[in-house]
Amino acid sequence: MPVNYVSDSVGDTIAVQIPISDWKKIKDKYPDVDDLDGDLPQWQKDMIDQRMKAIADDPDSVMGIEGLFDELDKEIE
Repeated sequence: MPVNYVSDSVGDTIAVQIPISDWKKIKDKYPDVDDLDGDLPQWQKDMIDQRMKAIADDPDSVMGIEGLFDELDKEIE
């Protein structure tokens, strides 16, 4: 997925742009993606806390960000 970074007048990255075709694929797979800025339900907060603890207990069990991007690229194609 090609990504374009948008910077302000001092060079700070302020946004990311992706092709609309990729955005439509994401929305098809994750229809609630537009609602991401709402409050999380408590059960999701609890799950995040559990996962953060598991990561703290075993940091080697976490996939690096490049591996995550590779997996996401496979799913979108």
